[in-house]
Amino acid sequence: MFVVLLRFSGNKAAAAQHMAGHQEWIKRGLDDGVFLLVGSIQPGLGGAVLAHNTSPEELHKRVDEDPFVAQDVVTAEIIEIAPGMADERLSFLL
Repeated sequence: MFVVLLRFSGNKAAAAQHMAGHQEWIKRGLDDGVFLLVGSIQPGLGGAVLAHNTSPEELHKRVDEDPFVAQDVVTAEIIEIAPGMADERLSFLL
């Protein structure tokens, strides 16, 4: 599983211009069963995505397709986690 951190860059002002494409990108990730959770990094520092059911290569490609990443609105950091234990509600991640 992965945590994707999307931190605002110096081009944050362009976020409004690319918001519709970014939201479509998020919806596609949710619909594809890759994104489990999407939210904001507080206080207003960017966004975060919890992802699974993908390879590191596929996820990097998907992240690069985010208009926010492509237009340098955010910089992306992908952290891979090897799950070891989980609450039973999250056992599908193991």
